Amino acid sequence: MLYVFNVVLPVFALILIGYVCGRAGKLGESASIELNRFVVWLALPAQLFNFAANSGWQTLWQLEFITAFFLSCLIVFVLVLGASYWRSGDLAAASFNGLSASYSNTGYMGIPLCALALGQDGLAPAIIATFIVFVMFALATVLIEIGILSHKKSHDVILSVLRSLCSNPLLIAPVAGLLWASCNVAMYDPIAQIISFLAAAATPCALVSIGLFLLQKSKAVSSQAWGISIAKLIIQPIIAWVIAGPILKLPTLWLNAIVILSALPTGTGPFMLAQYYKADGSIISRVVLITTVGSLLTLSFCLWWNSGI
Repeated sequence: MLYVFNVVLPVFALILIGYVCGRAGKLGESASIELNRFVVWLALPAQLFNFAANSGWQTLWQLEFITAFFLSCLIVFVLVLGASYWRSGDLAAASFNGLSASYSNTGYMGIPLCALALGQDGLAPAIIATFIVFVMFALATVLIEIGILSHKKSHDVILSVLRSLCSNPLLIAPVAGLLWASCNVAMYDPIAQIISFLAAAATPCALVSIGLFLLQKSKAVSSQAWGISIAKLIIQPIIAWVIAGPILKLPTLWLNAIVILSALPTGTGPFMLAQYYKADGSIISRVVLITTVGSLLTLSFCLWWNSGI
């Protein structure tokens, strides 16, 4: 419980700092907008590039684990997307909700938690899971684009989607990182340092932005946020365990890892994607807060349960 608290506390504290600064008027609306632009166009792409460029393919190719974690994400994504679309008829908004329910905070919380709970061997599943959430991110982006352009003809939609995907820094960055990693070329140290500086700013700035968005109040938003949070913290780890355990019978280390990674709170990716598309981020910001606080209980339970396996 203590090391779960130690990992969750900085996330919650940064959200709280953003909320308090917004409430006190120290960070106004213009600060929030510019902070989001900085994260979307500089900090987060640098973080995604850095992570992808420094990961090796040999350790990451674990087909059964990839299958189990991807299916658990996809099933939850489709369930929440379907329920949201049935309720609102808005594919773009439903895609944001589906991504929020399936996008684990693997980079900031998953890697240190797996390392603490499972040792150095726990790093590989955490890194693989991070790449899988990139895939979910790309899938959601395609559906968001289709939803936004639904009034256009089919061929116009396809061209617009391709154009938007090719210009989206949040998708270009990890692809560029993977391509760089495959070249086996050392990066010039000053350039690598610049990327590292920008990457380090992504998580704190995104969390402070979420705190600013929590100032918005809406009962409808609150009810949706709780439903999405339950899907993230409870339904996804159950589905992941069923697929990885009884069905695929993964080794204990990988089974424990997939349960921990599926029970993680929602990361900041969906929120920053909403900012990129200038969509309403109020639901996502609340989901991040609820799942971050709620994960103190769910992750502690998962770690206790895993220790008994």
